[in-house]
Amino acid sequence: MNPNYTPKQLKRLVAELSKMRGRHTDLVSIYVPAGYNLNEIRTLVFNEAATAENIKSRTTRKNVTGALERVGQRLKGYKTTPENGLVIFCGNVSEKEGQTDMRLWEIIPPEPITTRIYRCDQTFVLDPLMSMVRERENYGLISIDTHEATIAFLRGKAINVMFKKTSHVPGKQRKGGQSSIRFSRIREEILFNFLKDFGEVVNKTFEAEKDVLGIIVGGPGQIKEDFVNGNFLSEAVKKKILGIRDTGYAGEDGLKELVERSSDILKEASVMKEKELLNKFFEHLKKDTRLVTYGFLEVEKALSIGAVDTLIVSENFEFKAYSIKCLACGHEEEMVKRAEHAPTTCPKCGAQITPEEIDVFAKLEEMAKNTGAKFELVSAETQEGVQFLQLGGIGAILRYVVE
Repeated sequence: MNPNYTPKQLKRLVAELSKMRGRHTDLVSIYVPAGYNLNEIRTLVFNEAATAENIKSRTTRKNVTGALERVGQRLKGYKTTPENGLVIFCGNVSEKEGQTDMRLWEIIPPEPITTRIYRCDQTFVLDPLMSMVRERENYGLISIDTHEATIAFLRGKAINVMFKKTSHVPGKQRKGGQSSIRFSRIREEILFNFLKDFGEVVNKTFEAEKDVLGIIVGGPGQIKEDFVNGNFLSEAVKKKILGIRDTGYAGEDGLKELVERSSDILKEASVMKEKELLNKFFEHLKKDTRLVTYGFLEVEKALSIGAVDTLIVSENFEFKAYSIKCLACGHEEEMVKRAEHAPTTCPKCGAQITPEEIDVFAKLEEMAKNTGAKFELVSAETQEGVQFLQLGGIGAILRYVVE
């Protein structure tokens, strides 16, 4: 498996690794930060392997030293630490007592690793990767008051500021000898022009950003409501607004608070996107339009001829892909089975075989990429997601009817 994982591939792997348990504290997790001296990690692994020889339990000692030896061998394949760092997991993940299934995963993550970790435990350490695989959906943020206004995008946990504008709107206190009415009129005119100019930038920004799922507006006071409800935003942008939240600050200082106060909105938007996609799939199925298909072999066939518009796979998809090559008769084949039904004998001659596991998600994602199909992972946290998983956990919305 290529160690360079995309966010979707990494999300699936993290879900798989989170289910694994060691018999004792014999699962090894190693995180090498970006830019870290790899020789220090090699020395650490060597020293830990020597220390592990003192473990009293023969089984645990064998598992830990075996895992560390494999890690040490794998580290020899790197001259320097990869740009985003390196993560290695290794251990005996066999679910059956007395059997050994020593496996190793090496990961070059899509974002830089910032923390060095070495740990032997009953589970793999996954928290640093989990923060990378949370939804990478794109939301717009607007933070505004009478003094400043900011536009940003929220992608995952990262807030990327795109534009900020400072106003010259005076406070509500009348200055000097100006009459209250005249001062108020001048102030309102300056504020209107500020909102008008900022609105034009907002419209241009969000009308150009097609993948924005929604926009959240925040700030102190009444100004944010006046901005949204006035004639400063286009109808297309107004339709994308998911909610308005009060914050103590505006501008860049208010963006983090705005996100924290909008967790319910963000969660609901993510769920609604998933429900909308699956409802579309089931509607085609119900009407028998023949523009959807499901089941691994059927979807694979549709992908192979470029007929898939949107590939949908459940995060809980339970099948694995295997490549087999029989040494007795030379038979070669790729097959998809439930994990517990991994092939052990050649389907042609019956000889014992050792199948090679293929990352079925990576295979599907690559096929989708090569044919221009969208690849969507869905959860089983909604009624529609559960129904889809019961259907097999894999399906596709087609570009045209496949005969």
